[in-house]
Amino acid sequence: MALICSICHEVPEEPVLSPVSNHVFEKRLVVKYIEETGTDPINGEPLAENQLLDIKASSLIKPRPPSATSIPAILKLLQDEWDACMLHTFTLRQQLQTARQELSHALYQHDAACRVIARLTKEVNSAREALATLKPQAVTYVPPGQDMTGVISENMETEPPPTVMTDEILQKLQDTAAMLTAERKKRGKKPPEGLASVEEISNYQQAVSHPGLHSASVPGILAVDMSSDSTKVITGGNDKTAIVFHKDTEKILATLKGHTKKVTGVIYHSGADIAFTSSPDSTVRVWNIEDSSCAQIIKAHEGGVSGISLHPTGDYLLSSSHDQFWAFSDIGSGRVLTKANDPENPSALTCAQFHPDGLIFGTGTANSIVKIWDLKERSNVANFQGHVGPITSVAFSENGYYLATAAEDSQVKLWDLRKLRNFRTLSLGDQYQVKSLCFDVSGTYLAVAGTDIQVYLCKQWDQIKTLTDHSGLVTGVGFGHNASFLVSCSMDRTLRFFN
Repeated sequence: MALICSICHEVPEEPVLSPVSNHVFEKRLVVKYIEETGTDPINGEPLAENQLLDIKASSLIKPRPPSATSIPAILKLLQDEWDACMLHTFTLRQQLQTARQELSHALYQHDAACRVIARLTKEVNSAREALATLKPQAVTYVPPGQDMTGVISENMETEPPPTVMTDEILQKLQDTAAMLTAERKKRGKKPPEGLASVEEISNYQQAVSHPGLHSASVPGILAVDMSSDSTKVITGGNDKTAIVFHKDTEKILATLKGHTKKVTGVIYHSGADIAFTSSPDSTVRVWNIEDSSCAQIIKAHEGGVSGISLHPTGDYLLSSSHDQFWAFSDIGSGRVLTKANDPENPSALTCAQFHPDGLIFGTGTANSIVKIWDLKERSNVANFQGHVGPITSVAFSENGYYLATAAEDSQVKLWDLRKLRNFRTLSLGDQYQVKSLCFDVSGTYLAVAGTDIQVYLCKQWDQIKTLTDHSGLVTGVGFGHNASFLVSCSMDRTLRFFN
């Protein structure tokens, strides 16, 4: 027997019984009626929703509509459903196409924005570099009709004269040399406390290698130097940049960009966060490491700069060039204090290095001669001959007596500056290339870099260690504090530490 709702007079889907009137209702209808009136629909007596009694009855199967009682009617229903599905699919495809176009447009805008940001960043960096290197010049306003002669003569009178080696500078150089000589005599021949022993150096092995400092597209690191505390390293590369790297944190502290050709020489100032770089683009640049800005550009040469060396005072820089001249410049102002060459035996200069006292220095030449110069007199005071091929490196020992030189003849020659003679020659074998020489600060050890790295004990000149970890030509080498480690750079694009 089917139940009939007393309100709609149809078979209820969810039948309930009212205990007040004993009538059957569709639950959703009677609940709505109770919410509005609070009474029973039949007798009007008070009735609450929780009083309704659910009736359990079998679900009613509704008969098919007349339109679905025949095969043509069923086919018509299926056709209508198919048409509805196709219309919905078409709408979804339109929405998908619109979303794809919007996404493509957004990606194009993002790419364009990135390109604009990159271009603006490059322009800002170029502007900062130009601003750092710009030397302001006073401009005099001349009213219309006024004669320029007086203004020009006035400006010529007020323009400062070119800087030269004044008596004050010469006295400063002399005082520094005297102080350093006295300190050397005070130290005597006793090696400094904590200096690495021969056994420790003979056990040197690679500690770490850093291959990603310079660009891989133009591979090769050409020069290396360290700060006085041996914690920071500066390298110069074929990619026209210099990198300042912290040895302990293994992080890049500064990237120095500005040279238009490869960076072949680097120096880290001994008393400040200042660096010097040289390049075949004929310039020497002075950098503030803290903000990676170029403080000065020293243009002392017409040819490529082949070598640089910092004076012990820390205020002046020596540079040599393929234009046959060496120059002595003030790093604070960027001005060239003096410049000279050897007119009697002209030749391109290939390298340069100050003596530890700073009053003399050595230069290598393309015609195999090592020349010793007196800085104050600007004169060539001694010549060392014996090499074959251009000189590739010169290095003074801290004791002030020894000079090591190398050339393209696979030899390292040791010279006694007191007797002005060659007292030892280290033959390194056929086809051996020497690119860099370096004494440690005590003058106890000599490192030779080129085809590989070799370390020699001075005075006995015995080879105590050979390092062959680099896969390319080693272009630079240096000792850490008390020879506790070695740092080297190579054409294999790596900076390596050995201890």
